[in-house]
Amino acid sequence: MSKALIVQKFGGSSVANVERIQNVAKRVAGYHKRGYEQVVVVSALGDTTDELIELAHKINREPSEREMDMLLSTGEQISVALLAMALQKLGCPAISFTGLQVGILTDTSHTRARIIRINTDKIKEELKKGRVVIVAGFQGVTMNQDITTLGRGGSDLTAVALAKELKAVECEIYTDVEGIFTTDPRIEPKAKKLAQITYDEMLEMASLGAQVMQARSIEVAKKFDVPIHVRSSMSEIEGTMIIKEVKRMEDVLVNGVTLNKNEAKITICEVPDKPGVAARIFSTLSLAGVSVDMIVQNVSHTRKTDISFTVNKAEISKTLRMVKKVSAQIGTGEVLSDEDIARVSIVGVGMKSHPGVAAAMFGILAEHKINIEMISTSDISISCIIQKKFAETAVRALHEKFGLGK
Repeated sequence: MSKALIVQKFGGSSVANVERIQNVAKRVAGYHKRGYEQVVVVSALGDTTDELIELAHKINREPSEREMDMLLSTGEQISVALLAMALQKLGCPAISFTGLQVGILTDTSHTRARIIRINTDKIKEELKKGRVVIVAGFQGVTMNQDITTLGRGGSDLTAVALAKELKAVECEIYTDVEGIFTTDPRIEPKAKKLAQITYDEMLEMASLGAQVMQARSIEVAKKFDVPIHVRSSMSEIEGTMIIKEVKRMEDVLVNGVTLNKNEAKITICEVPDKPGVAARIFSTLSLAGVSVDMIVQNVSHTRKTDISFTVNKAEISKTLRMVKKVSAQIGTGEVLSDEDIARVSIVGVGMKSHPGVAAAMFGILAEHKINIEMISTSDISISCIIQKKFAETAVRALHEKFGLGK
């Protein structure tokens, strides 16, 4: 009978220093002693990625994306080697690889590359030798051997993709929290840990600001039905399982409240209200690789309209430059930006079949004198853009309103 294969991913906080690396090594070695085949994906140590980004911007305020990938990929190379050393010291056979060495082939979209395929031959060869295989997360390589990265949180994607390719029985995601909570426990101490959550709910929560897992990794897990166990690297207790379906009582409307402070709003005033203008604005941004989120266009009575939209705050300078250029070409009014916003969202599959959830959300925000600037909805979520200074108040109020602390 073949051994059960699991993929384990450890985030930056789990390997932030020597003591934590040694603790991770003990946990991994424990699984190895129990007879598991293991592929371990590791992120860069602690805040290494942020520190490298800051260093790059001190050298060049607008560094090329190719060179950023070359720089940022070094963080994971350090952590995989150190973990391999820690395991070897414990007498556990281990070997580390970069994304290039294990053949994680991606497209050429630097800083946000997509995985095309993975050659698992080298991994399988080392597993047969009884070794723990440690893979650098977050990175891959193009056909031309250029190093790429998979976007923030990309180590999650590496782990899920490897779990799919290797047909792992489970993909364990280790972090500094004990699982998925109804909201961020640092904002609302009454937040409850969920035993289970559906792919759809987790995908929605991740895309709306919950930072436990990368949204793209959940998409892949859902597509290929990869079971994910989100748990703490600091304790042995069970975490949260992310699976296809969760049996719940019918009165559970909302399962979580998320907050995202990393968005900025841009408003283009007095846009000519005629066919093709909006397409020209947003196609320009698309070609520049800018991902636009919420969009609101005011009703026009004067053949001029205002268009507001949100983007990731990290892309605000680039976006403003592009927007001002195209706005001058099509003859709009002023271009405004606001970085002091936040997106607060409620998520739950129960919302599909229950009317009045939006009214309840808007009502509780109104009670707390919180103005809603933009609204977007899906089958299982409602999001509002509000001023950042009201963000935590909104989260706590919504968490209480929908009974998530019970």
